[in-house]
Amino acid sequence: MTVERSRDRSRESADDLAAEIRALGDPERAAGQRRFFKTGPGEYGEGDVFAGVRVPVLRAYAKRLGALPFETVTALLDDEVHEVRQVGLFVATASAAKAEPAVRAHWVQLYRDAVRRGRVNNWDLVDCSADPLLGAWLVERGDHTELLDWAASADLWERRVGVIGTFAFIKSGAAQPILDVAPLVIDDRRDLIQKALGWMLRELGKRIDRRLLEDYLEAHAAYLGRTALSYATEHLTADQRAHYRSLRPPTR
Repeated sequence: MTVERSRDRSRESADDLAAEIRALGDPERAAGQRRFFKTGPGEYGEGDVFAGVRVPVLRAYAKRLGALPFETVTALLDDEVHEVRQVGLFVATASAAKAEPAVRAHWVQLYRDAVRRGRVNNWDLVDCSADPLLGAWLVERGDHTELLDWAASADLWERRVGVIGTFAFIKSGAAQPILDVAPLVIDDRRDLIQKALGWMLRELGKRIDRRLLEDYLEAHAAYLGRTALSYATEHLTADQRAHYRSLRPPTR
């Protein structure tokens, strides 16, 4: 099914839009997504529903939608289908980027509320929004304190928002946010937190100052989980990776 290019979609109901998104899906792909995103009993994405739509298709669809009312986006974010929620996040992020500060603040609050309602509830949903929507807003404010609150949460997705939100600061050249967030999550051995922390540390070294990463690892490699350390050292030399691994106790 092709996505319409010309018709103004701004006033269509969320139900109509959700139906169109579901119609773009493929059942076979949806079955693979359910496995990939760990939707089985006891897994991190337990019970999530997939339509089987590829992310580039979702992005193109969201772009063609353009502006939508806040209420429509909120309804999209409350839909049971993963891809419908993702389109809602794409629309919110694009709308916030173009908006005046007062309106942008409304989009950011809509996002915060969605996270707290459990609607941003898988790693891809966090990763496509925490940095360009919440993180970018906080960069403009020059204050990353809110990310510390998210990172201190026991909830997996709220905590990942706090970690990934630092990416916006890293891209702006600011190292302190991830260095402040790291102590709050370093002992969390959940795979999706370890991966997020290691990824942000790696980006700290790549985008700001490799020496900052090396100094951090010299002081903290012994406390990082194996996954976080692997991600953080991905672009270092083999000798450096071996050195930092040697700092970890055998049982960590």
